[in-house]
Amino acid sequence: MAYEEESETIHSLLDIMHEHDLDRIKVKVGDAVYELVRREAGATIVTAAPAAGPAPAAPADGANVPAPPNVKRVTAPLTGVFYRSSSPDAEPFVNIGDRIDAGSVLCILEAMKLFNEIQSDYAGVIMRIIPENGELVSQGDELFWIAP
Repeated sequence: MAYEEESETIHSLLDIMHEHDLDRIKVKVGDAVYELVRREAGATIVTAAPAAGPAPAAPADGANVPAPPNVKRVTAPLTGVFYRSSSPDAEPFVNIGDRIDAGSVLCILEAMKLFNEIQSDYAGVIMRIIPENGELVSQGDELFWIAP
């Protein structure tokens, strides 16, 4: 895609975000995926990558949100698709406010058709779940905040 076309696409997506007061938009255009996330000073592009390949590392939604003191951050150990439950019909493994033990399953990350259960290293209360169900996360992205 030529630079002018890409710039026009981004501006069109920004207009849609502003018109509908969206905090996030993810769109596939041809073989490129655009993910725009509203930040404090407007919207910024998080991802613009070929759809067939893995997306470049993107800051997690909570990257600019300060965590309370002593909150433990659970990060993605690998790049994959984030799922809150074992199947679309199943209840999520955890919800905000749930008390968990170390070793509790928090989510599943699907990578290369393998489903990897992500367990907590910490006991505590789920304070925040950062990615949306079905969202692609990169290794190192924040997934959960857990308070003791």
